[in-house]
Amino acid sequence: MNKKTLNYIFHHMGIPTTKIQPNERYSSVFKMHTSESGNSEFRIQYHRFEPGCPLHPLLQSMPHIAFKVPSIDEAIKDHHVILEPYFPFAGFRVTVIEFDGAPIELIETNLTEEQIWTAPQEKSYIYPD
Repeated sequence: MNKKTLNYIFHHMGIPTTKIQPNERYSSVFKMHTSESGNSEFRIQYHRFEPGCPLHPLLQSMPHIAFKVPSIDEAIKDHHVILEPYFPFAGFRVTVIEFDGAPIELIETNLTEEQIWTAPQEKSYIYPD
């Protein structure tokens, strides 16, 4: 598989905000609050960041688009990675690259959308509490 044949499938959009959103979930790992978005046909997540958030400043200050890809390893070749690939929960691998000054999230998973958005994420790296 080469990068020109990678299939990028829209997954969600993340937007930084300072406004409290309904049904936020808190990540003590990333010091951020994330709104629910799986029930929306447009899948928009709002993120509020606390002081000391360890995420790259681009993620904290600019909207990002997230795509599912068949191979993160292929997709990140020759790109500047600003969040190293990791598994926030079982079966769901994520990374973020910087492309033309914008953050782009890449997701590799075989989980269904229902499993991603509605199933409890046990043993989640992002939400350990």
